[in-house]
Amino acid sequence: MKKIIFAFFLFFTFLSSNYSQVQSPSEFLPNYGKQITHYHQVEAYFKQLTEQSTFIKKQKYGQTNEQRDLNVYFISTPENLAHLEQIRTNNLAAIGMSSQKTQTTGDKVIVWLSFNVHGNEFAGTESAMTVAYELVNPSNVTTKEWLKNTIVILDPCINPDGYSRYGNWLREISGKNTHPGLTDREHMEVWPGGRYNHYIFDLNRDWAWQTQTETQQRIALYNQWMPQVHTDVHEMGYNSPYFFPPSAEPLHEFIEKYQRDFHTLLGKNISAKFDKENWMYNTRERYDLFYPSYGDTYPTYNGAVGMTLEQGGIGAGREITMSNGTNLTIKDRLTHHATTVLTVVETAASQSEQLLKGFRSFMTDFRKNTKGKYATYVMKSNPKLDQMTQLLQKNGIEYSYADAKQNAFGYDYQTQKEHPFAIEPNDLIIKVDQPRAVMTQVLLEPNQKLNDSLSYDITAWTLPLAYGVKGYAVKNSIGIKTKSAIAIPEVNVPATVYAFHIPWNNRTSAQVLSQLHQNNIKVRSAMKEAIFGSTTIAPGSLIVTKGDNPKIVDFEKTVSAIIKIKSDYTVITTGFSANSKDLGGENFVLLPAPKIILFSGKGVGSTEFGSVWFYLDQILGYPVSIVDVDKFKRIKLHEYNTLILADGYYDFTEAEQKELSEWVKNGGKIIAMNGALSLFEGKEGFALNSYASDDEKVKAEKDAADLELKARFLDYGNEERRAISASIPGAIIENILDKSHPMAFGLGDTYFSLKTDDRHYSLLKNASNVVYVPKNFKSYGFVGHEIKKKLNETVSFAVDSKGDGKLIYMVDNPLFRCFWENGILLFSNALFLVN
Repeated sequence: MKKIIFAFFLFFTFLSSNYSQVQSPSEFLPNYGKQITHYHQVEAYFKQLTEQSTFIKKQKYGQTNEQRDLNVYFISTPENLAHLEQIRTNNLAAIGMSSQKTQTTGDKVIVWLSFNVHGNEFAGTESAMTVAYELVNPSNVTTKEWLKNTIVILDPCINPDGYSRYGNWLREISGKNTHPGLTDREHMEVWPGGRYNHYIFDLNRDWAWQTQTETQQRIALYNQWMPQVHTDVHEMGYNSPYFFPPSAEPLHEFIEKYQRDFHTLLGKNISAKFDKENWMYNTRERYDLFYPSYGDTYPTYNGAVGMTLEQGGIGAGREITMSNGTNLTIKDRLTHHATTVLTVVETAASQSEQLLKGFRSFMTDFRKNTKGKYATYVMKSNPKLDQMTQLLQKNGIEYSYADAKQNAFGYDYQTQKEHPFAIEPNDLIIKVDQPRAVMTQVLLEPNQKLNDSLSYDITAWTLPLAYGVKGYAVKNSIGIKTKSAIAIPEVNVPATVYAFHIPWNNRTSAQVLSQLHQNNIKVRSAMKEAIFGSTTIAPGSLIVTKGDNPKIVDFEKTVSAIIKIKSDYTVITTGFSANSKDLGGENFVLLPAPKIILFSGKGVGSTEFGSVWFYLDQILGYPVSIVDVDKFKRIKLHEYNTLILADGYYDFTEAEQKELSEWVKNGGKIIAMNGALSLFEGKEGFALNSYASDDEKVKAEKDAADLELKARFLDYGNEERRAISASIPGAIIENILDKSHPMAFGLGDTYFSLKTDDRHYSLLKNASNVVYVPKNFKSYGFVGHEIKKKLNETVSFAVDSKGDGKLIYMVDNPLFRCFWENGILLFSNALFLVN
């Protein structure tokens, strides 16, 4: 007996000694709470925790563009950590996403904590270290009770590249003393800021679209776990009081009562702790749950209780004096966050039974009892479905392809009417009856119900319109023979080829053209339909002839190796057409390779620049010279033929504007987007004007003056709601196409543009109005009634010929967040086909 007691004594002595080495952030980091922690120091701190505690386990799940590790840390009891895989598969089995189930361990609630999706909101990562410490701290008996039935998955920094960009800057400009005054440079972040990732994307808008490598790797892991609670930790303007749930309206109609109830309980629990400390806070303001690609909504539509937590701090640097006269420090910010996040874990642990029941019901009950109007979605066969199915795969949404013909009746996304249609082989079939039933409906329902128009983000994202495919929503489940994939026949390339034909019908077409240009292979594009035997060449299609490329060694093998990623390419054996459109005729124009310059720097919209950069660098893999706009004088414009002006304010001198104008006249091409249009609006020699005539301008000014007179009698309380009548937070607008113009090639019969601001221009004179809004246009999402009247017969995308060059006006941004697939093709048209 004495030996047993002595053995236990030795064990607990060892355990106590082991635990005593677990250091708090303040013990491990000398400037914790006073200065931003370098990312490598954050990793070092967590390494110390994993080495010294049996309550925490690390998993690397990926890398950023700048090769920084992406890590999560599993925190629970040693017993739970020993059975992590069983707990994971049990969780998935309960919602029909795994066939593996074991009784070795009981049900556990899974709480995922995400910090610092925005790099300059650094108090999130700082607080993550305190949260982790308090969960593993051996002297904190309370947290150990929570962990008995809880698995915490803690991601201390979703955006290490942005965090490091901001942190390096703040460290570089910091002195010994803090400077709470607003005019100090540590409160004036430099362009493009640390908010964004390497490609200047806002990762908090990327959860559903998964364009960025950080998101792709994180969601892959998220979908392997499917937590019941997800917390997204943010900061906002430094004068703002803390925000925690309940969230603001609009709340999507698919959100369940158990999710709302947990928000309410959580709000009460957190407010009790804030009240005790006299900390200021607010709930149910600003941060809604609607747009599906946030860190709160995406988990919510996947059955979890998703939430945003916001601490004032953006622009605060190390310390700042707020408008109430008190100083806000890093220590304050991280303490508020840590208190809140730990309360989330505590509340989840106490509500584990209700959370698990609600989550499982959400993921299983609505497979057949659909929350929306429709049970099946059908997308007509189209090459653009290649990209749509990739998106579905990333989100774990199941689909198949029709393997038979069948008549059906459904809602036509483009006409907004229900009518009969035919399902044909290779049409894409997406059924709601699947584990991610609700997420499927959120992404594919034609019209999302918006119960409050004061939304924080875009209000429409209908996938068939974004991808430019013909789609139908059907109320009943369709029983039709299906197959898992479309068989793609291999192209038999003969020993001698007259020409290769590459259809221009999705982003892959542009990727192929990018590679052909970079390999100095001459390419032609069809201006009108041409027929060669059994091959019909649509406008925009690419032609690579042997005659244009006599110096290409082993022409057939070289070209086929480049274009094989475009599986629908064909071989043409003769240049003689059946409809007088021979390959050597004027119908097939040679395409010059773009030599591109893209402006960056102060005045240029950060994320708008980022979307163009990402498109060129990652989607196309095409070279671009990026120059800060204040270095304009150093540019040799004659070395380039294409200039891209992303949205922003460009303060060019009169001489610089004249130089640009002469460059265009001599054959240059400018693609101007959104705010960059102001450089040309109303200027002599350019077609861009807000009004088509003086009479139209006078009428608009009179209408504005009348509104000002009426506004004298309006109350102050509803001022914000009245303002939205002239706004578009983000809606889909129907556009007419001039299908004969190269900028419209491959887009389809109608283009649906994602419009994110109220900028509008009447149809231009002496220019090609390629894409424009018709009278009585169809729209999706919220459009203020005042601006809706003004959008009739306005241009969205136009081409202005000036001498030998072109000016392409993009009123809307077709590359917005790089998820509007038909917009990516439109921009590719402007870049490659318009010359």
